[in-house]
Amino acid sequence: MNNPCGRNTEEVFTRLLYYGTVQMGMGAEEFWLMPLGLFLDLWACHKQFLGMERPKRAVTIDDIIPNDI
Repeated sequence: MNNPCGRNTEEVFTRLLYYGTVQMGMGAEEFWLMPLGLFLDLWACHKQFLGMERPKRAVTIDDIIPNDI
């Protein structure tokens, strides 16, 4: 089955399974039971931790909690 990006769906999930099990140290069952959105968020954090990617924006605690509290 092909997706709009031109890649085979099986190839995409094989690559994601590799990222989850080898790169992030998850078990296969943990990977398959995890919601896709959560996995993609964890993968983005993992890439930032390794220095492969920078955060979209830098936020400090002062940006989230106002000073008058």
